[in-house]
Amino acid sequence: MANVKNLKKDINFVLGDIIEAVYLFEMSTTGSPTPETNALVDEAIAVFDTLITKVNAKNVENKKAHFKQINVELEQAANQLIEKINAL
Repeated sequence: MANVKNLKKDINFVLGDIIEAVYLFEMSTTGSPTPETNALVDEAIAVFDTLITKVNAKNVENKKAHFKQINVELEQAANQLIEKINAL
């Protein structure tokens, strides 16, 4: 269960840091939210919800592979969101 706990923490920290980066971008440029930054925050929250739902799934046959796949999905989603932030 420690791995599940750490995976949930990783998801929370990574996506929280991405949302924080969006807010820092807003503060350093326009000083207020834009439609683009709001969309990025909404997308990060949606990714968080999706990944936490997958972590909490009980009907998984191979738990080790399942959690490894969730970790890969987290990394891919985080990289995509970071690319979008850098493109702003």
